[in-house]
Amino acid sequence: MPLPLISEAPVADVTPDVTPDVAPDVAPGSKRLIDRLSADGRLPLADFETLLSSPSDADRAYARVRAADVAQRQFGNRVFVRGLIEFSSHCRKDCLYCGIRKSNREAERYRLSPEQILACCAEGYRLGYRTFVLQSGEDARYTTEVVTDIVRRIRAAYPDCAITLSIGQRSTAAYQQFFDAGADRFLLRHETADSEHYGRLHTAGQTLESRLACLSDLKEIGFQTGAGFMVGSPFQTVHHLAKDLVFLSEFRPHMVGIGPFLPHHRTPFGDQPAGSVDLTLFILSLVRLMLPTVLLPATTALGTARTGARDAGIQAGANVVMLNLSPPEQRPKYLLYDNKPVSGEVFEMTEAVRRSLSRIGYDIVVDRGDHPKEIR
Repeated sequence: MPLPLISEAPVADVTPDVTPDVAPDVAPGSKRLIDRLSADGRLPLADFETLLSSPSDADRAYARVRAADVAQRQFGNRVFVRGLIEFSSHCRKDCLYCGIRKSNREAERYRLSPEQILACCAEGYRLGYRTFVLQSGEDARYTTEVVTDIVRRIRAAYPDCAITLSIGQRSTAAYQQFFDAGADRFLLRHETADSEHYGRLHTAGQTLESRLACLSDLKEIGFQTGAGFMVGSPFQTVHHLAKDLVFLSEFRPHMVGIGPFLPHHRTPFGDQPAGSVDLTLFILSLVRLMLPTVLLPATTALGTARTGARDAGIQAGANVVMLNLSPPEQRPKYLLYDNKPVSGEVFEMTEAVRRSLSRIGYDIVVDRGDHPKEIR
């Protein structure tokens, strides 16, 4: 049963906890910085550090209401839904925080064939999905030619849909080939904008400089390009988070993926605490104020970290949710962190999200959900 088409979604009538103009408990310094960020789209590093050091409940509420107002003005009460297809749990990289890192000998590995990927797209399309997000570990079995063929086949079968890739670092030539075959978007989290911190999260041979070079290539080629990071990752400081926000303000990505760090028990960081949901929500609001038209997911990690946090993410300024179209028997094998939800039929999950969002005044829409500057 397809999702009902919503072409002219009305703006939600949601009464905020505080209003942008009347927030008696917000610290004057925080209010000034949040207002400046909203007006200018950027702040100096030191000001971001000040904002992030110890935000109060009132500070977060003020940023949330300001961000929700911006998101409403840009997108109304529309939330774009993406169909996620996790097509391989093999990975040649050994990132210290990731459950499918190559050194995790207990990880269950699988690969989907092109035909299985197309079957996932067919099911998603039948239910109303108009963006397919193909995600995997960095699996060398999916060569440039193999990925290009998959993209080309999806583009031919579903010309009205957007194709997003999230498959890690590739050569400039490979990225160009994917784009020429019909891929529209590419997600590549930068993870941290601090080189030293990047080195503490990854193994030798992985550098922030190479990561940022890939992001630059993707944007130059013409992809709607997504960056992002974890909140509360091991060794992370307020200084690191401030550098992340400065990077985003300068790079101006089309998409930003932000979620709390969640540990996986079979990684070197398995005993580390999870990242703060409240701080993640605050940062989502700051990103919305900084990048008013950005495509900003309320991530699966956010929803996993706390019941109701996905909806809170939408209220904080996010406007995208991703639901899993992968074969049910394979979902438990793609575990980037512990306790990731893996069960449920796609239709039931979609309807549950629709009902949940409706209760807070938002609607799922059948739409590619492009970045506004990329709409043709």
